[in-house]
Amino acid sequence: MTSQTTQNFAKADQSLGHLAIQIPGATAIFRKLKLDFCCGGQQTLANACAEKGLNTNQVLSEIQALEHHELPPLTSTSIELIDHILARYHEVHRQQLPELIRMARRVEAVHREHPQVPTGLADQLETMQEELLEHMAKEEAILFPLLKLGQHPMAVNPIGMMRLEHINHGAQLEKLAELTTQHQPPSGACNTWQALYAGTARLNEDLIEHIHLENNYLFPQFEPSAQTSHCV
Repeated sequence: MTSQTTQNFAKADQSLGHLAIQIPGATAIFRKLKLDFCCGGQQTLANACAEKGLNTNQVLSEIQALEHHELPPLTSTSIELIDHILARYHEVHRQQLPELIRMARRVEAVHREHPQVPTGLADQLETMQEELLEHMAKEEAILFPLLKLGQHPMAVNPIGMMRLEHINHGAQLEKLAELTTQHQPPSGACNTWQALYAGTARLNEDLIEHIHLENNYLFPQFEPSAQTSHCV
């Protein structure tokens, strides 16, 4: 398996800007609570919460909940692995893509005159969201229930289809990397732009790990070669 990403461990004495950039998804929480992470990004989370009359610990807990990097043990049963994929990846993709699209639209509009503005990024993310939602819905409604039944002969064809769609997801990630200059914001980029690229980098990492777990650990257990290999 690929190595786990180092956790950021959000703290109340860190600035809103730092948290927005380092923890993808934090921007959605800040927007909901009307905490200014862009122009007011130098303020600490604790001070910002105090000014708004918010419970700092509750807000911090919400942010820390985004720092999910756990990987299942290699000894996990297929059912445990499926449940992990649903919670760690399917639900996370559903949360992260709408916020990334929103930030991309803003960056493209506000910085449209910048030579490195990622024109077309929001459209690319919307395409990825549409394809991922459809893909995950098929897994949840058809494939995963079959796999939870055990060595079901009807599972082989859906697995083949999911593998083909995974190839397309990989191609979409390559386009994403091109649009974001490998997820590296330009010098002097605002907090929103930096948070956007931190989020696209996390999406890239999450989707690669998601596909890896399915292709190399889950699916082989239900294919003809399952008894001889766990890799493809």
